[in-house]
Amino acid sequence: MTDILMPKATAVWLVDNTSLTFDQIADFCGLHPLEVRGIADGEVARDIRGADPIANGQLSREELDAAQASDAYRMVAQKSRHAELLKPVKKAPRYTPVSRRQDRPDAIAWFLRNHPEVTDAQISRLLGTTKATIDQVRNRAHWNSANIKPVDPVTLGLATQMELDSVVRKAADKRAKDDAKRGIVEPDGPTLEPASETGVVSHDDDHVDSQVDHHDDEDGDED
Repeated sequence: MTDILMPKATAVWLVDNTSLTFDQIADFCGLHPLEVRGIADGEVARDIRGADPIANGQLSREELDAAQASDAYRMVAQKSRHAELLKPVKKAPRYTPVSRRQDRPDAIAWFLRNHPEVTDAQISRLLGTTKATIDQVRNRAHWNSANIKPVDPVTLGLATQMELDSVVRKAADKRAKDDAKRGIVEPDGPTLEPASETGVVSHDDDHVDSQVDHHDDEDGDED
């Protein structure tokens, strides 16, 4: 069965304007018969205005008449004239001006050096490049490797600051979750330094030093 637009609004209209059974309306609108009964009782969709399926091209008058003549008849929805508007629009590949395309390797190098947690797929989407190019820059196999210098994509005009921040934040969050699953925890603060570097001496060391000094004094008196 073809999915219809605004199923509850359509059910409201059919309940109010036809003699169809709850089962027929439920079957056509993709709802449960009890939900249609609730619409008829005013307990469900009370604030929804009915939508005429004939006017919006989802149901023919012939189908409706046939269904009203027989309770066993099940209506078949027509393809809506608005169905094309509901199709998901495939996002086009990111367009990069020709004058900026030679800057992509520099931006890739910047990501590889400063944000290794960002995946190749994220870099590809942000810069409009390919994984093959990323691998070439990473392995220094790019034809222009000698002239590639890491430069952030915002400076190069390949992305906005908000886009860059979003990509880096998502990659960092994912890395933190993966590390947590593996039991890797980042230290909260600096680690303790050896006492020899901090200049802190324990009380036991002071006691030993005092004993040594005392013995030295006794030896001096005997002499």
